[in-house]
Amino acid sequence: MTIAQLENSEDYSDFNNFFTRALKPEARPIVKDPNAIASPVDGTVSQIGCIQEDSLIQAKGFHFSLQGLLGGAPRIAKQFENGYFSTIYLSPKDYHRVHMPIRGTLTHSIYIPGKLFSVNPLTTSTVPSLFSRNERLVCLFETEVGPMAVILVGAMLVASINTTWRTASVSTTVTTSLPPYPVVLERGAELGHFKLGSTVIVLFPKDTIKWESMIKEGSSVQMGQLVGSIQQKK
Repeated sequence: MTIAQLENSEDYSDFNNFFTRALKPEARPIVKDPNAIASPVDGTVSQIGCIQEDSLIQAKGFHFSLQGLLGGAPRIAKQFENGYFSTIYLSPKDYHRVHMPIRGTLTHSIYIPGKLFSVNPLTTSTVPSLFSRNERLVCLFETEVGPMAVILVGAMLVASINTTWRTASVSTTVTTSLPPYPVVLERGAELGHFKLGSTVIVLFPKDTIKWESMIKEGSSVQMGQLVGSIQQKK
């Protein structure tokens, strides 16, 4: 509680308010290198690496489709084929706000209804195509390296996925939207939050970034720390 902006439990109106509590800015310093990619969340790296054409690894022996993850949008999926991805799992103990890996301008978001399977190391290794079956919100940004996707994947008991510009509500159809004003977020700026533990997946295009060699499956990360770098064009 000493790193929360509100240190006293009496300052929280309900448990959800406490669970999604904001931290003091100094608790999560943002990496300063202009070419750095910051971790968007506190959590554990489930998988990190390269996208193999349209396929991402979920766990050993399990893969899922890039197009399926993005709601069946082939034009958007094409932008990330053979690109880079990281999947970070947030357990209930983790800070539950999501932040920007690099500076970006929101181009649109896609809300995709789906299941609410629990997301944890056990389910990712046993439930096929878990991340392309669960409810999720795909946030697409234009950045200095081209398109970037930050995907908030819902999980068991998550009633909503909140962003700083909208709330995803239950629907029976895929919906796309853009707020009536420009959304430009700096690296480290808050993007949204979960009401309970879940997963964030970040996508970058081919030949644009490089993940830090020390960040591997099972690594613990904190929001704002260095996880990768932008590749400079020759």
